[in-house]
Formats: sequence, C-alpha cells, structure tokens
Amino acid sequence: MGQSARMSGPFADHEADLAALAEKARLRSLRPREGVDFASNDYLGLAGDARLKRAIVNALERGVPVGSGGSRLLRGNHEEHEALEREAAQFLGSATALYFANGYGANSALVATLPQKGDLVVYDRLIHASMHEGLRLTRADRAVAEHNDVQSFADAIARWRGKGGLGRPWIAVESLYSMDGDMAPLDGLMALADAHEGVLLVDEAHAGGVYGEHGRGLAGHLQGRENLITLHTCGKAFGCEGALVAGARVVTDYLVNRARGFIFSTAPSPLMAAAIREALRICIDEPERRDRLKSLVSYAENYLSAFGVSARGSQIIPIIIGDDARTMAIAQALQEAGFDIRGIRPPTVPVGTSRLRLSLTLNVTEKNIDDLSDHVARVLK
Repeated sequence: MGQSARMSGPFADHEADLAALAEKARLRSLRPREGVDFASNDYLGLAGDARLKRAIVNALERGVPVGSGGSRLLRGNHEEHEALEREAAQFLGSATALYFANGYGANSALVATLPQKGDLVVYDRLIHASMHEGLRLTRADRAVAEHNDVQSFADAIARWRGKGGLGRPWIAVESLYSMDGDMAPLDGLMALADAHEGVLLVDEAHAGGVYGEHGRGLAGHLQGRENLITLHTCGKAFGCEGALVAGARVVTDYLVNRARGFIFSTAPSPLMAAAIREALRICIDEPERRDRLKSLVSYAENYLSAFGVSARGSQIIPIIIGDDARTMAIAQALQEAGFDIRGIRPPTVPVGTSRLRLSLTLNVTEKNIDDLSDHVARVLK
C-alpha cells in the first residue's frame, strides 16, 4: 500500500462517498419517530394492538422462547413457526407457506433461487429493491417491462423466445406499488403466465391484510393456482415482522433446500410467529379495520385532490413535487409542523418525480388529514 493511501485512512473512499451524498443533499441518517404518523406501513394499526401484546405474553407463559437458537434446518425450527405456516396457508388459500425472517431476504431469495438457468425473469420497472437484489444473483435471463403494461411483458417474452429462449418465463410484480400506490393488472398477467407456461410471482407487501377476502391480498382470488407464488410481508399491515411465501408444496420444499438466505439465516423469534398468528385472526375477526382504512383513503383523496393527487383508492398517496430540493424542503417544513411525512427522491423514484409519500394508517384521524391538508396548502404557497 502506498504512502498516500495509508495517510488517507482505510475508509477514505467511504468518507468521499458520504461527502458526495451530503453535497447532493442525499445523506441519510436515523432519527427517532415523532409527529403524526403519515409515514409508517402500519396500515391496520396492529403494531401496538393489545391482542398482539397478549399473544406474546401468552406465548411466554406457555414456554415459547425469545430466540430460536439456530437456523430452521438446525435446532431453530420451532412448533410456533410450523403452526404459523399451517395457519397462514389456510388464511391465504395456498397449498403451503414458508416463514422468512424479513421481506427483503424472502423476496431476494425467491428471485435468486427459483428461476433456473435458461429461464427468463421479466419484471416490472418499479419492483422493490429486494427483487432487484435477487435479479443480481439469478442464473436466469432478465428483461424489464414497462410499469403495469401487460403488452410490454408479452413483448419481452416474445423477444426472448425469438432469440432462442427455451426455458420458463417468470413474471415478477408488486400487487400494490409502494411509491405510486397503484395496482398491478394481475388477471392479465396471470393469463399471460398461463399462455406461456410461466409463473407469476407477486409481491403483496403493501396489499396483504388490506385487500381481498380477510386481507388475503390483491392476488387472493388467484390463490391455489400451481403457477402462482405470493410473498406477504408481516411488518406492514400485519403489525409484526418477517415474511410468508405462499405457493405449491414443491416451491417451499425447494426454498428450504436451495435458498441460501433461508438455509443460512437464524430462524425468526418463535414469539414473533405467535404474534403473526394472532394478527391473521384479527384480520378475520375485525373486518371493520379494513373498512375504516378505506374510508380514510376516500376522505384523504377528496381533501388532497387540490394538490394533483390522483384517486387510486389505495392507502399510499404520492404528492408529486418534481424538484428534489423543493421536495425535501416541503417535507422538512411539514415535519416541523408536527407531521411525520417523508420526501422521496431518486434513485428510489425516477428522476423528476420526487414526491411526498403519504401513507395512511389507522393511527390517524380525519382531523389529522384536515390539518395536514391545510399545512400542505400553506407550504406549497
């Protein structure tokens, strides 16, 4: 190592990168939660629910351990994990379910593990970063499709076939997109998968618990199809943590044997599995939570229409500002006024579409929405 490298220190490149981020006003930092919640994904208000707390206490009282002690394939597999997977499969209407420690790991493992060499993964341009992580690792071919455009997916498959592609196409989408709040054309994509002997992989992260019968998700009516795989994160509407992959038995068996993110990860806390079981029961027992959230969405869309908000009917409402610096200044002003609302910039969203991302949950009221709308109007002036 040269003298200049030694003098600059082992993390000089990292410091330069952080400085560059700061210069572009893109340096991130952690901060405590404060203000009215317009930022979380706790859509049904379950994260602090008394029933979940009691489920944890009851589990402790019957001897469920805090930690798992190892990976699921070693001693970390607990009866609470297996009970959750049985109940989740029944709840979702799938053949089986498999519990992962988090949604990011589950999503990346699905894309990296299931498509085989010679297959094609054709993915929506706006899919989650976790799916992109899986795409970096997959042995399959890859192609991007325009957002929510079934014909673009079909064209990508046709081009691949035209170049000699002989494997199976995998169509990867979100059912409800996390930054735009719009919904995928799942029926059309399912028909496309059927026509090409393909598989539809649906990330239900922001739809699970909120949409479909009992909160099964937007693909709930398609469950039971052999060529459908869905992922349901447990840290959003279900108020806990982890993720459930639902599909055919061969899918979960293959993941147990081949998904490195599952095989080599310490199993999630059995206590969390017990809490998620209760969250699924709440979704069945208390449909009024979904009704209340739907009412809040309609109320907010009406009040925020003056700011260019398109009525999409989902709990994720973007207010497009455009300019990065202006977006963050507006977000800062709203935070100082007592609202926890975040500005979202590239690369999370496309250049020129920086926005305020409003996330509606049962942690807010109509009065909170009124107050936010008034403050947004003042700040935009």
